[in-house]
Amino acid sequence: MPFPPTIAEAGEAMRRGDLDPRALVEQCLDRIARHDARLRAWVLVDEAGALARAESLRDELARGHDRGPLCGIPVAIKDIVDVAGLPSRAGSPLRADHVAPRDAALVASLRRAGAVILGKTVTCQFACFDPSPTRNPWNLEHTPGGSSSGSAAAVAAGMCLGAVGTQTGGSLVRPAGYCGVSTCKPTWRRIASDGVVPVSFHLDHPGPIARTVQDLDLLLAGLIDSWRDGSTEPIGSPKLGLVEAFFLEQADLPVREATETALRRLAERGAAIGPARLPAEFAEVHVMHRRIMAAEAAAYHRQSFAAHRDAYGPAIAGLLDEGLAASAVDYAEALAHQRAFRGQMAAALDGFDALVMPATDTTAPPSLDTTGSPRFQSPWSYAGLPVVSIPCGLASDGLPAAVQLVGRIDDDARLVRVARWCDECLAFREVPSLVA
Repeated sequence: MPFPPTIAEAGEAMRRGDLDPRALVEQCLDRIARHDARLRAWVLVDEAGALARAESLRDELARGHDRGPLCGIPVAIKDIVDVAGLPSRAGSPLRADHVAPRDAALVASLRRAGAVILGKTVTCQFACFDPSPTRNPWNLEHTPGGSSSGSAAAVAAGMCLGAVGTQTGGSLVRPAGYCGVSTCKPTWRRIASDGVVPVSFHLDHPGPIARTVQDLDLLLAGLIDSWRDGSTEPIGSPKLGLVEAFFLEQADLPVREATETALRRLAERGAAIGPARLPAEFAEVHVMHRRIMAAEAAAYHRQSFAAHRDAYGPAIAGLLDEGLAASAVDYAEALAHQRAFRGQMAAALDGFDALVMPATDTTAPPSLDTTGSPRFQSPWSYAGLPVVSIPCGLASDGLPAAVQLVGRIDDDARLVRVARWCDECLAFREVPSLVA
């Protein structure tokens, strides 16, 4: 069975009359039926609802009503995001009986754009650190990352053409990198979080996952009303600031080699790559990020955690204990540091179209007891800067490696233009042999 097309390819085929929206949904449903017993990427598949929606959109297209590039495209939604009539269990037994009364704002936007909601994908408990049951489609004994584990694995396995995840520390970029797909963490608050179970009010970022940056662009147009205010065609010969301190220095050998190979390829195609320096405030970023995340998660979970502590996994329980013990003075200090660091990053980007660095410090770890380290991703969640992560090749261990591009606040469209150029140069289009 052929691997499903990209979002861009599927849209073009549907507009030529060569692809039926129902047939595309059926192809994804078939892949879920064949592979999800092993991958465990899905919490719930709304087969009847997805097929009915596809048929309705097929009829619209036949009448000449085209909602745009996402019309008829099957997508998955992380199970902390509300989809009307479906549960949002957030990976927790405490929400076993929850049913969403209405769509989250971002889901409503996708529906208006013509997307077909296939169902809900697995998340780590309350989108934190305790590993989910999802497996990595490149190697079932390696973590897919978290907490958007099901969303990344489902896209990598061709079970859907795009997905929505969220990132508070590294929960979009890390699983996308481990699973060999692309993602965008937009500027903080660029995509509304209404109807999304929160982790941290100052750190949470919903965002799309897809196989290519062109597909991310199409998903972002469906998620953000003002996205098409500027051109998102690829920008040629970008100026990239390479962040060696911390990132390239602390990446393990397979990731460092894959990153250096990717950078050489970009330079050969015309990218100007020079050294970039991080502000002094970077030294405290990880400590302050954890402090904000712990305090705000504890504020949300305080009553439930006190009444049902045993229902919480050990990692999130530890985070909540930290947050409950934090002082107001320490929390205020962290928020002040966050504002200062965000401001200092404008200077770090001066003279560059984007910063570039490895997306993860290792490829997917060979353990299902971890979701991997968020230390390469959390600085950009903390700063609220937009990020695009692109798979750049298979590392020497046979697993995907990725680079991440970091842009300026609210300059997401320009960052995606740079990322599209880089993605087309790197041209990583391999799929996992387990699901090929």
